[in-house]
Amino acid sequence: MKLDTLRCALLSSALVMAPLMLAQAATADKTIALSNNYAGNAWRQNMLNSWQQTTDQAVKTGTIASADSFTTGENQATEQAAQIQNLILQGYNAIVIDAASPTALNGAVKQACDAGIIVVSFDGVVTEPCAYRISMDFKQSGIDQMDYIASRYPNGANVLEVRGLAGVSVDELIHSGIAAGAAKHPNLKIVAAVNGNWSQTAAQKAVAGVLPSLPKIDAVVTQGDDGYGTAQAFTAAGRPTPTIVFGNREEELSWWKKQKDLNGYQSFSISSAPSISSLAFWVAQQLLDGKQLPHDLVSPAVSVTQDTLEQQLKGLAKGDLVSQVYSVDDVAKLQAPATH
Repeated sequence: MKLDTLRCALLSSALVMAPLMLAQAATADKTIALSNNYAGNAWRQNMLNSWQQTTDQAVKTGTIASADSFTTGENQATEQAAQIQNLILQGYNAIVIDAASPTALNGAVKQACDAGIIVVSFDGVVTEPCAYRISMDFKQSGIDQMDYIASRYPNGANVLEVRGLAGVSVDELIHSGIAAGAAKHPNLKIVAAVNGNWSQTAAQKAVAGVLPSLPKIDAVVTQGDDGYGTAQAFTAAGRPTPTIVFGNREEELSWWKKQKDLNGYQSFSISSAPSISSLAFWVAQQLLDGKQLPHDLVSPAVSVTQDTLEQQLKGLAKGDLVSQVYSVDDVAKLQAPATH
């Protein structure tokens, strides 16, 4: 009797575990590669760390066989295209891409699709129709920045725009949102634009170089990992610190918190979560598992306000960004992009 009970218990356990084992088996022998074009700022470093943490666990649990990451030495589309072609030859089942250009990689991406490889682009996405795309609504983030500045300066303001890496789709999209925001709020005047390359040091140098020729600056709109460098440039020039929109970096938020405590400084921060790389991994894994998904998906932006600043800073390690944890369950929550 006891033996029959034990057998029933073991059979029941096997039936419960069977769906999980089958789900794992569907992609357990599959391989995914990450092709990344740039790693020179905090966001990209956090993005790569998020990929590593997520994929290490997925490999450990048998969800996937491997998920290697590759970063080009220079931010050059030709180099990344060659990298993707090499990944095709290595036989990866899926390639996840943070692209140097929305169009220059399309040839290599089409080659991958023609070889039966699933391609998922994120952050910097590609326009090749066969690829999947996951991105924050970067244009809207630019509009949101200008909306915030308009709320702070209802009588108008001189605005400096600090852009990212020239030629990259993310930079173009955020800039288009800034331009749309300027049209929406004609009393906000963009008096100059510089490329901060998503880098504190590059932004500080670029802003310092243009400041002597500029009138009083009331506000600065940015793209991330450049707010603190921008603030340093104004301090070094002996000019009043304007309202700077930040990009969720610990260094920026800590500076904001210090100024808030000293003189009531007010600001706003918005960025995509660097853990979007883990979301892209799960999208690729689900596609390999046979799931049907739209080719265009939007991941949510992460914002920090005057009221949430201190809470968001709690537990945020030096060099990190405000982010969120994604799991395979989040894939089903992704939405199609909105139209502007």
